[in-house]
Amino acid sequence: MNREIRAPEVRVIDEDGTMLGIFPPFKALELAEERGLDLIEIAPTAKPPTCKIMDYGKYKYELKKKEHEARKNQTVITIKEIQIRPRTDTHDLNVKLNHARRFLLEGDKVKVNLRFYGREMAHQNLGFELLQKVSKTLGDIAMVETPPKMEGRQLFALFAPDAMKIKEFKAAGGKAPEKGPDLVDEPDEDDDKE
Repeated sequence: MNREIRAPEVRVIDEDGTMLGIFPPFKALELAEERGLDLIEIAPTAKPPTCKIMDYGKYKYELKKKEHEARKNQTVITIKEIQIRPRTDTHDLNVKLNHARRFLLEGDKVKVNLRFYGREMAHQNLGFELLQKVSKTLGDIAMVETPPKMEGRQLFALFAPDAMKIKEFKAAGGKAPEKGPDLVDEPDEDDDKE
């Protein structure tokens, strides 16, 4: 800006956007000062560098305004966490999965953490089975971004909303698939007899 421009010659554009020509920087600066404005280098990598005669304060304000507009239009995806245990009751699990479903429909990612305590570590297969049920249950509106993975004493899976599946889900009336309010099957008593 102004006296900080070091190029031997610069292409000058006036405040209206009209090309004035190529000048040495001191001549371009004189033109800007005659109009009571600043000389701002807007394309330093061009051959020769391009400078524009404009009000620097107004230029900074417009840049800040554009950044604000860009930030306003971007979507922020947050990761919501749901904690479960290998022995979480079916009803409690359904309540948590309903929350996960709501988060996914709102556009957030969901991380399901399954924490093992004490001797539960010996039965990690139960945790993997439970997370498989969860991914099957949420599969109608989400995709598995990170499959079930152990990390220390906890097992986790990350689910991301799938735009196409959500669109189909809402077109179908937005109801949970097949089962009504229960998302995970209750264990059948017949299964124990086998």
